[in-house]
Amino acid sequence: MNDWPEGWSDSDRGNRYGGGSANAQPESPRVMRQVRRGPAAPPQGAGVPPQPSYVNGQGYGDYTNAQNTGYDSGYSSGEVYGGGGDAGGPGGVGTRAPRPAPNWRRRIKWTAITVLTVLVVTSVGTYFWADGKLNREVDLSKVIDRPEAGEGTNYLIVGSDSREGMSAEEKKELHTGSAEGKRTDSMMILHTGSNGDTLISLPRDSDVEIPSFVGSESGKTYKGTGRHVKLNAAYAEDGPELLVRTVEFNTGLRIDHYVEIGFAGFANIVDSVGGVEIDIPQDIKDTKSGADFKKGKQTLNGEEALAFVRTRYALAGSDLDRTKNQQKFLAALANQVATPGTVLNPFKLYPTMSAGLDTLIVDKDMGLYDLGSMFFAMKGVNSGDGKSMNMPISGSSGSNLVWDKAKVKTLVSQLKNDEKVTVSGN
Repeated sequence: MNDWPEGWSDSDRGNRYGGGSANAQPESPRVMRQVRRGPAAPPQGAGVPPQPSYVNGQGYGDYTNAQNTGYDSGYSSGEVYGGGGDAGGPGGVGTRAPRPAPNWRRRIKWTAITVLTVLVVTSVGTYFWADGKLNREVDLSKVIDRPEAGEGTNYLIVGSDSREGMSAEEKKELHTGSAEGKRTDSMMILHTGSNGDTLISLPRDSDVEIPSFVGSESGKTYKGTGRHVKLNAAYAEDGPELLVRTVEFNTGLRIDHYVEIGFAGFANIVDSVGGVEIDIPQDIKDTKSGADFKKGKQTLNGEEALAFVRTRYALAGSDLDRTKNQQKFLAALANQVATPGTVLNPFKLYPTMSAGLDTLIVDKDMGLYDLGSMFFAMKGVNSGDGKSMNMPISGSSGSNLVWDKAKVKTLVSQLKNDEKVTVSGN
């Protein structure tokens, strides 16, 4: 039986090279069948390169022969197929289509949305952060027999001589002394309304009557006996609630909000804004407050500012002149803080807010919006329709300053009705 492929014979075995053949010459190459894989694709530019094929047993043929035979060995020469095709043809790369022009309207829109979102989130976060720092310690619901509310809003602003939290070195630097407890160093009523804002200083030596009141801590009712004291004694006796009760009883004006700041807090706020520029009308030297100023425009730091607003012994009008200096400085401070350089600069805004909010004591109903309204009203007191004044004084009783009752009655009526204030103070 012949096992060899058709066309081969056993005699061919002896003539083969290798495989046990005795023939020393290699056998001639066998003619292999050409394999066609379908009709050759027509050339397309410099498309698929022609591939060589075996032709008549002579190994790889040239490209021309290979093109004629249509043989495809499946071997890639490394060229990119279709490299020379048209850009729009299949597999072609040619010249790329031009990129579309950027949609600037869309970009501006999304940039604006992003910036607005960041501003809203930052503002809301800042609001809740600041609102949470307010020390709401004063409960005005404990104040009894209150006058009816009028138009506008009335703030009682108090500067206390509290040394709480101050080190011995700070007390020495700020010339505060080391007295225990706290007393009111300055008191003002700020009225905000539609006919201009009015700031009225209440001299600490004002002669007032202590009315019946309920103790802020004990809850016990203390009946009024008609006794007269200096206004700052009411605060020393039972704190902010009795001070509010005394001011309302002696003026007939309802106090809507209470705000208090101590020595250290005041100095910290001034330092946080880089100092406050003010024009000092005369040379001032006071060893008790530490004031030592020459006449003229200058920038005061926290220590100097505190000395300036506390000075009274070096002034001819004593406490009345001091209250005028306090009003002047607070207006300058408000103008300094409200500049774009502070409000729009987070490196100044946040330290300023932190310095102020950490040391402020307010009533339980006080919100951040109320505090902001008070602040901007302070800024406008000395401009436009604003007015600053002392409570009208008619004379004195010993060392106490007696208010002018007729003028005070007219002043309170104008404030209650939110009318333009025409009364003048000392």
